[in-house]
Amino acid sequence: MKVSGFSFIRNSVQNDYPIKEAILSIMPLCQDFYLAVGKSEDQTLETLKALDIPNLHIIETVWDDTLRENGNVFAEETNKAFDAIPADTDWAFYIQGDECLHEKYLPIVKSAMEDHLKNPMVEGLLFNYLHFYGSYDYYGQSRRWYRNEIRIVRNNKTIRSYRDAQGFRIQDRKLQVKKVNAWIYHYGWAQSQMGLTNKLRNFNQYYHDEEWLKEHLPEDFTFDYSNADRLVRFTDTHPFVMKNRMENRGLELKIEPEKAGKNMDLRRRLLQWFEDLTGIRIGEYKNYTLLK
Repeated sequence: MKVSGFSFIRNSVQNDYPIKEAILSIMPLCQDFYLAVGKSEDQTLETLKALDIPNLHIIETVWDDTLRENGNVFAEETNKAFDAIPADTDWAFYIQGDECLHEKYLPIVKSAMEDHLKNPMVEGLLFNYLHFYGSYDYYGQSRRWYRNEIRIVRNNKTIRSYRDAQGFRIQDRKLQVKKVNAWIYHYGWAQSQMGLTNKLRNFNQYYHDEEWLKEHLPEDFTFDYSNADRLVRFTDTHPFVMKNRMENRGLELKIEPEKAGKNMDLRRRLLQWFEDLTGIRIGEYKNYTLLK
């Protein structure tokens, strides 16, 4: 069984993405890795070329900044990396530049790929998610945070990254997937207040025009940590590959966790109460078809 990793990135230095850690976290499962690196305004390309990661293949790209609808440029760049994966690969492991897989899940993920390798009905593998917020000690747990995403797909080039690269489709059909008892750790919101303010400005330029940005993210805009709805203390360990980064970026949450949901309206509170009681998320968007 051959497994290839793939991802895309641009301006990783100025946006402080843990792309190196993301790649290293899944490399024990991968024979090679294909990374689409967009032309950047910082030292992203030079930094990545200097990494001592065997079989890391860098594909230099230029982003089409006109693709602002639904963040489609992210899907286009994901497809560039996916298309570079050679034909002899069985599974393709997708990891975004602010995600990591904990090493304790490596055997579980490997077993899942082996178990479903000969079953063509299984087109992908679905992971659970933890979204760290404001620090490495708390994660968001509410309807605002997606619970699952596909992160492993078959090396079938009819599979395409969908919309803003959060999922995959074959034409307009959702992939048929099996659930893996493993979590992806998402660190995109584990940043300082200044970092998150810059993240929103940088991220939204791929969805909206200049007028929208001026209206909703003016120069005096400051990120509001209370938008998490609910924060939960994290008591487990982080992936080993994140150790140095965490030590060098000591983050302290700039809000009292109990105040994180001050902006929740009655409807969201009732829906969250029902989910906590039953485990059912009413109206949950599922970009996949889960096989039994």
